[in-house]
Amino acid sequence: MKKDKVSIIMGSQSDWKTLQLAENILNDFKISNEVKIISAHRTPERLYRYAKNAHKNNIKVIIAGAGGAAHLPGMVASLTKIPVLGVPIESKLMNGLDSLLSIVQMPYGIPTATFAIGEAGAKNAALFAISLFANNDKNISIKLSKWREDLTKAVSVIPERKWKIMLLKI
Repeated sequence: MKKDKVSIIMGSQSDWKTLQLAENILNDFKISNEVKIISAHRTPERLYRYAKNAHKNNIKVIIAGAGGAAHLPGMVASLTKIPVLGVPIESKLMNGLDSLLSIVQMPYGIPTATFAIGEAGAKNAALFAISLFANNDKNISIKLSKWREDLTKAVSVIPERKWKIMLLKI
């Protein structure tokens, strides 16, 4: 029996710098995953085959990162019933705002969850995928709860003071 997995897809090699952060988090949680380059514009037949067959490959969540026109998440979402988590990649032209707007403006009937631009979006997409898996897997749920507790404990109550301000008496 094949293990359920998350698929991380991107429009081009340059997107990997951002999306590898999602893979790292999934690996930390021991969530099975795969990584593929699938361009909505340069490899449309690959995109079509991938999206139409994703369910046969035990993919339960798709993290799709794209920059610029950022059509990949929406195109994949239009061809599959698997949840698609869109990650806008930071671009040179508009710092990823163009990508964010492209992904978030999906028409009614083709839902695509959209995350923050860049690294935070990639990390949160992985954590969101993990939370979906946690609904049906007690071990993942426990590990995610522990991770969140550790995150909370890592936040100091009092800010670290590196510099002392000297007050001069006049």
